[in-house]
Order: sequence, then C-alpha cells, then structure tokens
Amino acid sequence: MDTSQADYQNLLTELIKKQIVILGPDIAVLKARNVSGLTVSDDGTVTQINGNPQELLNQLVEQYMALSGLIVKKAMEPLLSKYPTVKINTP
Repeated sequence: MDTSQADYQNLLTELIKKQIVILGPDIAVLKARNVSGLTVSDDGTVTQINGNPQELLNQLVEQYMALSGLIVKKAMEPLLSKYPTVKINTP
C-alpha cells in the first residue's frame, strides 16, 4: 500500500508545526521553505508538494537536523508512528 500524498502533506505539516514550538515560527518556516518543492504557509501548513514526497521529507528533516540534531529525531518518532508506511533516512 502506497503512502498517499495527503499523508505526506499531513506529516510534513505536523513536523513543521512541532519545529515551530522548538525553534520558533520564523526559523522553522524559513527552513521548511528552503526545501525546493514544498509550499509552506506562514503558520507552517504545507499547502503544496511538488516532487517526490519521500525525498522532500528527507530534505526537510535534514534542514532541521542541521540545527538541532537529536531533538528533531526524538520529535519525529511519535509522528512517524502515526504514519507506519513512511520511512525516513537519517544518519
């Protein structure tokens, strides 16, 4: 069963919103907007995905991990448990 685009969009939005709490809205949204292929509103909602959603998810996690490493990894664990078909490649 393939993970739907909507699942990725929801997961990406939840990840950004969690990072808003940790990093603040300006930095969290700015980092998300650095990922080419994601369109992100000011409140952190992913409004559009252009490209491979798995690759975009990995790029977004890399953006956040560059700032706060293990904190991001720990924040991702409960989110990923909600989307068991989504896999993430982290170092």
